[in-house]
Amino acid sequence: MPLYAVVLAGGRGTRFWPLSRRVRPKQCLSLDGGPTLIQRTVARLAPLVPPERVLVVTGPDMVDAVRAQLPGIPEENLLVEPAPRNTAPVVAWTALEVERRGGGTLLVLPSDHAVADEARFRDTLAEAAAVAATGGLVTLGIVPTRAETGFGWIEPGAYEGTSAPVVRFVEKPPQAVADALFAGGRHLWNAGMFVWRHDVVLDAVARHLPRTAEALAALRAGAGLAETWTRFDATSVDYGILEHHDAIRVVPADFGWSDVGSWPALAEVLPDRGWGSGVAEAVVAEGAGANLVHAPGKLVALLNVKELIVVDTPDVLLVTRREDAQSVKNLLDAVERAYPGRYS
Repeated sequence: MPLYAVVLAGGRGTRFWPLSRRVRPKQCLSLDGGPTLIQRTVARLAPLVPPERVLVVTGPDMVDAVRAQLPGIPEENLLVEPAPRNTAPVVAWTALEVERRGGGTLLVLPSDHAVADEARFRDTLAEAAAVAATGGLVTLGIVPTRAETGFGWIEPGAYEGTSAPVVRFVEKPPQAVADALFAGGRHLWNAGMFVWRHDVVLDAVARHLPRTAEALAALRAGAGLAETWTRFDATSVDYGILEHHDAIRVVPADFGWSDVGSWPALAEVLPDRGWGSGVAEAVVAEGAGANLVHAPGKLVALLNVKELIVVDTPDVLLVTRREDAQSVKNLLDAVERAYPGRYS
């Protein structure tokens, strides 16, 4: 079966505010001065999946920004979901779209993650596609580097070749549980990257999400997407399908992955400059360290400050401590209440 990539580009990345906005979401940002995250995502697929088989799913308020980022992707491959309903509807809809195009194996991938070893990334996807060809649903499991509480975990069973059956998914655990999972050396991170044949995942949808299956039947019969979309189950593919399915396999992945889920996570993938990391015209620092700066085109002067995040945009300046960066979304909520629609 031919390989299709499904690039999920519907999220906003609110923890990257004020750089990430409704009309300029995280995946359309350059966080290191080079290509944007979504451009890198599509480019690293190029030797494995040609542009005519790359499907990009986004929302109506982001479609113009996404289209501008990917001029090489055919217009008909930019799929616009009428409204956010989580990942299960997208998985079902894109499988139907691939069915309409003659069938294939889908590589379902986020658009806003970072990968250090792109060749190894492609090799891992090819391994996962070979496993998926036998009829199971396949997830990639990232080899963990720390006892992370912000990710879900995967418990694999006994390995057979390059994959293992999934024994269970572990939701984002408390620290003590994460410590034990990491120390045990067997569990993997759930990074939200999946591989499956279109017919296999459509069968799983029919088994576990009958309302969604009915909506797909309506689409096959000629109903419009806008009128059908609200009939899809508003749930994630993890909750809606994977946690109930009996044929899931995991392929371990170790290619220098980061979800780049927050400003501190970005600091982990950028080179350390002594004062910290980031993008600026120039930085002059005295007594500074472990800071993250995003101020393209400006000189930034740092004096006796440590572990700060400084993000400069034309209309918003954000200054916070690194330890508080996970609360940026809460700050955005407060800004939205004070200035509805102006800075979000």
